[in-house]
Amino acid sequence: MEVHDIIRQAVALLTVYGLKLIGAVLILIIGWMASSWAGRAAARLSRGLKRVDPTVAGFLASFIRYGLLTITLVAVLAQFGVETTSIIAVLGAAGLAIGLALQGTLSHFASGVMLLLFRPFRIGDTIEVAGQVGTAKAITLFTTELSTPDNVLLILPNGAVWGSVIKNFSAHRTRRVDVSVTIGYRNRIDSVAALVREILAADPRPLPAPEPQIVTGALTETGVQVEVRVWVNAADYWDFRYHLIRTIQERFADAGIELPLAQQFLKKALDAPAGSP
Repeated sequence: MEVHDIIRQAVALLTVYGLKLIGAVLILIIGWMASSWAGRAAARLSRGLKRVDPTVAGFLASFIRYGLLTITLVAVLAQFGVETTSIIAVLGAAGLAIGLALQGTLSHFASGVMLLLFRPFRIGDTIEVAGQVGTAKAITLFTTELSTPDNVLLILPNGAVWGSVIKNFSAHRTRRVDVSVTIGYRNRIDSVAALVREILAADPRPLPAPEPQIVTGALTETGVQVEVRVWVNAADYWDFRYHLIRTIQERFADAGIELPLAQQFLKKALDAPAGSP
């Protein structure tokens, strides 16, 4: 083949595919720039929202960027006459197959996104979820990590967390301590209430508002049920509850206030035959 024939064929190829090549390069450049800009814009918008976790912001930015790049590559192939319908069909079938194979995992992923978006609890909150109580240590796209009071790590799938009732003990700054005491019918409720108020007045942790309540809960077979309701800061809840129960028992014993339930348990223990459980 002579040189002028090669040159003629090269010119013909450039004439036919030159504009398509230029168009493909332009589409590739514009698509690349648009995907980068859209990804950064989505990340900035997500980080500007207080309820959106940084993990979600990064994931959303990457998802948008690579999604636009995929569309760009399909458009570039279309410029050269490649049949893109079959490519799109293959991508759709592959996506469907992967989705069916990872149905459970994708469910946990979707639940993780919902947890990160709506934030029913935050890292460091004490929560009860899916029958477990612990402090939230981490929220990933697939699992939630809790640390129990005895320092055991629990890893729960996000689907179980999002699909169950979430009780957040740290959501509010204050909590109400409820203590129920059963006293004998011989004791006057006014005297018992006065003693409880004296106990509360000696401790700085009870909040003045809402005002502590000492009410009659019920009349039972063993005695009168007295309900003590006191508001404290959430950080003081457990320490104050333990202190209040112990102090009530000690002060009631010193004052001669009858606790029929405790006496019944003691009587059963004394009447039990030797060697019985």
